[in-house]
Amino acid sequence: MTQASTQPQYRIEKDSMGEVNVPADALYQAQTQRAIDNFHFSCHTMPAAFIQALAYIKQTAALTNAQLGLLEGDIANAIADAAQTIIDGEHQKQFPIDVFQTGSGTSSNMNANEVIATLASEILGGDVSPNDHVNMGQSSNDVVPTAIQVSSALSIERELIPALSHLIATLQLKRQEIGDAVKTGRTHLMDAMPVTFDQELGGWQFQIEQAKAAIEQSLHVVKALAQGGTAVGTGINADPRFASAFSDNLAQTTKVSFTSSDNFFYNLSSQDAMVALSGQLKTAAVAMMKIANDLRWMNSGPLAGLGEIELQGLQPGSSIMPGKVNPVIPEAAAMAAAQVIGNDTTITVAGQSGNFQLNVMLPVIAHNILESIELLSNSAVALADKAIATFNVRDDNLQKALARNPILVTALNPVIGYLKAAEIAKKAYKEGKAIIDVAEQETDLDRATLERLLDPAKLAEGGLAG
Repeated sequence: MTQASTQPQYRIEKDSMGEVNVPADALYQAQTQRAIDNFHFSCHTMPAAFIQALAYIKQTAALTNAQLGLLEGDIANAIADAAQTIIDGEHQKQFPIDVFQTGSGTSSNMNANEVIATLASEILGGDVSPNDHVNMGQSSNDVVPTAIQVSSALSIERELIPALSHLIATLQLKRQEIGDAVKTGRTHLMDAMPVTFDQELGGWQFQIEQAKAAIEQSLHVVKALAQGGTAVGTGINADPRFASAFSDNLAQTTKVSFTSSDNFFYNLSSQDAMVALSGQLKTAAVAMMKIANDLRWMNSGPLAGLGEIELQGLQPGSSIMPGKVNPVIPEAAAMAAAQVIGNDTTITVAGQSGNFQLNVMLPVIAHNILESIELLSNSAVALADKAIATFNVRDDNLQKALARNPILVTALNPVIGYLKAAEIAKKAYKEGKAIIDVAEQETDLDRATLERLLDPAKLAEGGLAG
């Protein structure tokens, strides 16, 4: 028989409410354990980017307090070194608190304080306090809004903006590759006048460029941080010099242009900046869903659909129908976009929960905004690399559709009039003939003139036919 371990499974920790059992190997302490015991609402814990932002805040606060002569240098350095391990991605399992917790995020702030205090105590070889040292000059009420702002700004600048730029560049390259190809335009999903792939993909590209610009513009307010407002926005227990020095130090560390907010009451009592940012993320999601759905329609078939393009085959599409291949990347991107749109609704509702001096739905805002950023970043890269860059144009199908498109007769309106053109279009459609053949029968225009007037490439240029 194997001898049972004599190592204790738990240790006793104390806080202002008394004693609590904490797993013996946990880096966190009593307040984190209370939150673990209290909140069993989901399988979602706070995002890694949010935890990293908390670590940046604790590191920067400690060094700033030391700089201002408020915290002993050895304690500040131990806190900074401990926080750096979390910034580097270590100890993620030490942050197990549910997203659906106290609305201020106090539990997650104390989770960070306790883990960093434990690690700093080990580094220092002495006692580092979660509250008196790690949380010096801070409150959950300014730390958590700041963590939302910092994690969002870092994720956008490091992940989303590069991903959107990659999608834009991929669209530009594809336009250069296939832009001259002419296809049937569609309005209401019905045949319309011809367009080129350059025009169609150019519309997509401009959508993404506009969405990217709007996201970047919204970051200006997001980067003006709540840190320094402490409990209610007055800055109680924080040195008057702290807020400005903190934002300067954080900007230097992260290479992101963070500043101190001009009004801490705004940052603590509202989440308007995050609601606005989420709205711009939603706009980007709408653009990606439009692109994803266009790709699906254009790829439909391959025989009974539009069949204008052929997306790269990535995996079998059916467990029962051999040979079936589905547009899996556009479908996944469309679902991700739907999730971002839903996240925006949650963030909008949460943004309304600024009761007097504090918003009390901060954790769910953090979770949803960071999920949206992640989904959009990954969707942009997937669409670029596994759909747009790799699809082939089925030119034979394009030409067949163009030749039979009765709407080409629109180009004859200035020559023969709308009613006569409509009569020709209806006859061409009814008899399944090319519009040029029916127009030659029904008008006095010769074949050469009709070929010039009905040239799809010329019609895609717009203006009057000539």
